[in-house]
Parts: sequence; structure tokens; C-alpha cells
Amino acid sequence: MKKTSTSLQILSLLENCHCHLSAAEIYEQLRPQLPAVAPSTVYRILERLVHTGQVSISDMGGGTEVYEIANQRHHHLVCERCHTVLTLSDAEIQPLFESLQQRHSFVISTNHLVLFGICEKCRSGS
Repeated sequence: MKKTSTSLQILSLLENCHCHLSAAEIYEQLRPQLPAVAPSTVYRILERLVHTGQVSISDMGGGTEVYEIANQRHHHLVCERCHTVLTLSDAEIQPLFESLQQRHSFVISTNHLVLFGICEKCRSGS
């Protein structure tokens, strides 16, 4: 993939924020540096970055897909009530992936697992 100024800006933004951003949020944050960029360009570049594995796309339960840099595999637990996001290391999940692959003779390509539930704080009513 050709690294355009816009794609480099998107990668830099995602690397520096260490967070999940929607395409619209990425577009809004890029506008001051790249006023001529169109939302469709941002969407197209994000699709390419996901396709090449540089960026991951997830549904974190907020109704909009979000993007983050894919340089380190990790996973999330998301509370369905308060929307707290807990980050899990890949080391915590990898044994599950390995067991499933072996048991079902299946190669898992998922690099970002998101599990939904209710956190301890919400369960206790605090």
C-alpha cells in the first residue's frame, strides 16, 4: 500500500492516542492539519489500513465501529451498562485460541476479541 500523507496522519493519530476512534472522530481530528481531506477519503484509507493489518476495527458496543492501531494484539471486556472497557493481554486469550484451533482444526484470524458483559461495579449496584 502506498503511504500517503493522509494515511500516515491517520496512523500517527491512532498510534499517539492509544484509544478507539470512529471514522468520524478521525476525520474531525485530521481536519485542522488536512483541511482538504474528504470524509470518503478517510473511510477509504481506513479500509485499506484494516485490510493490510495495520489498523483493527471493532464493535465496542457504542453503535459505531471504532479503529485502533494494530501493533500489539490485545482484547477487551466491555460492560453493557456503564460501557467501561477493560483491556486484556493477548497472553490471557491466546490459550483459548490455541485450544479452539486444535480442537476444531481451525485457524483463527481474529486479532482483537471483544467480550460483552456486566462489570462488578454495575452488578453490585454501586
